[in-house]
Amino acid sequence: MSLRYFCAVHISVISLLSFTVNLLAIVILCRGKCGLSKCITLYLVAMAASDLLVGITDPFLRMTIGIHFPYSLLNITPVCVIIAFLVFASTAVSVWLTVAFTFDRFVAICCEKLKTRYCTERTAAVMIGAVSVLGCLENAPRCFALVPNYVFDNLPRGCSNKPTYYTSSAWTAYDVTHRVLTPCIPFFLILLLNVLTVRRIVAASRVRRGLRGSSNGENDKDPEMENRRKSIVLLFSITATFILLWATQAIFSIFRGIAKVPVDYTPTGNYYIAEVTAAFLQLLSSCTNTCIYVVTQSKFRAELMNAIQFPVSAIRALVSS
Repeated sequence: MSLRYFCAVHISVISLLSFTVNLLAIVILCRGKCGLSKCITLYLVAMAASDLLVGITDPFLRMTIGIHFPYSLLNITPVCVIIAFLVFASTAVSVWLTVAFTFDRFVAICCEKLKTRYCTERTAAVMIGAVSVLGCLENAPRCFALVPNYVFDNLPRGCSNKPTYYTSSAWTAYDVTHRVLTPCIPFFLILLLNVLTVRRIVAASRVRRGLRGSSNGENDKDPEMENRRKSIVLLFSITATFILLWATQAIFSIFRGIAKVPVDYTPTGNYYIAEVTAAFLQLLSSCTNTCIYVVTQSKFRAELMNAIQFPVSAIRALVSS
């Protein structure tokens, strides 16, 4: 099996998987029966929505439709430009929402005085809105860097970067800034915030265990620590998965930005294989959060089972009636 065929098949699978799992996550989380605070729920819904948009625009509209239906209406240059913008903007928003969620949990755990004012539903809505607007503004200039690939039936088709994109100092500065903003800075911020959070948790847990051990006995359960543990498991699962799946893309972006040697883009070349692998893992990150919720949240699992059983029950009721 060739690498191109392998990528085409798996990209289609990722697109279908991303659409299904993220739509399920949005529906279940919006019901508000998962035992999570409104602040956390709002972040998780926003992250699922951005991942859903990534799964629709990048692997499906841009890749699958572009490869298998090169003469469709989606391949007309203005539509192609809009799709390309949505791909970059939704990816940037998805990445920075992960950073915003990580920072929210950092404040909730490490900043007691700021917690009551920052970790609220209103603040979460403002942060999500700000991240979405800034993500769109940061990627808006890309619309002016794209030109048609060819003209067919008097219609411009396809879109790719104009030649000056690779020679102009302004576009070079923009490209470097984009690579720093996504994913290099988020990668560093998530690592830093997690390290600080872990250090705070370890110190607080030691003190709390000592106080409870001296007063109530070592075997008593601590509801506060149990709730904190669930929140930490959710946070670390999301951020650890993000780091693992984006690590290849981050390293590859740094290499591509500083490499001064000719690169081999043939399907068997190491550069092409590394780029495809990085893109594949990045796209896979849009499908993982729902799996994390299933593994770490018992109430989410219960709601998911209810959602799966509902159509079966409805069909049985219809047949019996």
